[in-house]
Amino acid sequence: MGIIKIEVEDILTLKKSHPCGCQQWKVIRVGTDIGMKCIKCGHFVMISRQKLEKTIREINREGHTLKPIDAVIEVE
Repeated sequence: MGIIKIEVEDILTLKKSHPCGCQQWKVIRVGTDIGMKCIKCGHFVMISRQKLEKTIREINREGHTLKPIDAVIEVE
């Protein structure tokens, strides 16, 4: 079983857009829950890791674009 490695400062593109029209979120806090801020309007949300992992379309990390399957790490 693996989880998607999400780091602070990652930019996540999600499947559904925020009401402001933006699909990109900047990761502010990482843990069991993930804290994210909308890139366009600055709205902050906390979402469980399980729910978030189902909605990630791509991860932009330090200039590289990753698909969720490429960022999976194994956890026992």
